[in-house]
Amino acid sequence: MESLEAELERARGLDVAEIADAIESIGFECTRCGACCTREAEDPHTATVFPDEVRELESEDRQWNDVARPMPYGLDDGEGQTFEWALQTDACGDCVFYEESEGVGACSVHEDRPLICRTYPFSVALAGTSQPMGEAVDSEGMVRAHECEGLGRDISREEAEDLAGALKERAVRELEEAIGVRENYRPVDEPTVVYDSEGPKRSDGREIRGE
Repeated sequence: MESLEAELERARGLDVAEIADAIESIGFECTRCGACCTREAEDPHTATVFPDEVRELESEDRQWNDVARPMPYGLDDGEGQTFEWALQTDACGDCVFYEESEGVGACSVHEDRPLICRTYPFSVALAGTSQPMGEAVDSEGMVRAHECEGLGRDISREEAEDLAGALKERAVRELEEAIGVRENYRPVDEPTVVYDSEGPKRSDGREIRGE
């Protein structure tokens, strides 16, 4: 397997025009169905978010744990160790920022939404990222598309290139985060720990400082 650094260089070298070609070939338009923002069956909505993206969504009335929660994978009844943050959910298990009116979904922080939301339903197939895999939409199998009712709809070249640029940025950021987690890992004895690229944190985002 390639090192994270080698994969990061691959991500930085991705051709936005080629990614846009793949996106344009299958087509996409968000139908605002809300499927990517709401719980799936018994599983609450789960979308990864970077530490700096959490801070961008914080406000005078919105603290860290109003925005994000420890990624539940690896936790048992909320306790344990994990290596990512997930967007916070409401009592129904939907993204806390999801709003719906007469069956039409909307994001209350649309302009500041995280990269994973900006790029859905697409991802790129690079080792070392936490991006989920889907069906290949290009001959190289690099660009993947996940099941979404918006696929197959017309998309302009400008929109395809904007989406491709965000997809490349997300791939780079995923790998930078993974490298940061590795470099700043410091085991701590706490009931719940999130090891992100900035070091170990408690579930409310507070840094766990060394003795």
